[in-house]
Amino acid sequence: MPITAVIFGGLLILTGIVGYVHGVMNDRASLTAFIPAAFGLVIAILGLAAQAKESLRKHLMHAAVVVGLLGFLVPAGRLISKFSELSLSAAVVSQLVMALLCLVFVLLCVRSFIAARRNTAD
Repeated sequence: MPITAVIFGGLLILTGIVGYVHGVMNDRASLTAFIPAAFGLVIAILGLAAQAKESLRKHLMHAAVVVGLLGFLVPAGRLISKFSELSLSAAVVSQLVMALLCLVFVLLCVRSFIAARRNTAD
């Protein structure tokens, strides 16, 4: 699971960079485009730390899932609250990509946690 955190962290970092570069190319650059990258950096660091510290893996991966859950809830909440006035802008696409990546990450982690729990119960 730590590898999954690093991969999804990297995808979120890439989402933030692409969003910012798109803004620069259209003279609409904003530092808020890096929000997915910030979440991705935290998730990736937690994944790398979980790989390095076997004794803390469980705690670090649970922390990564919490960050991933927040990374889903924040943009999803914003998109839902402004649903009636949404247009297909770069910001909306970035929020949608962030929400989807974080949701998939959380679901994969929960599935892994359940499988680990079943394996220890046997």
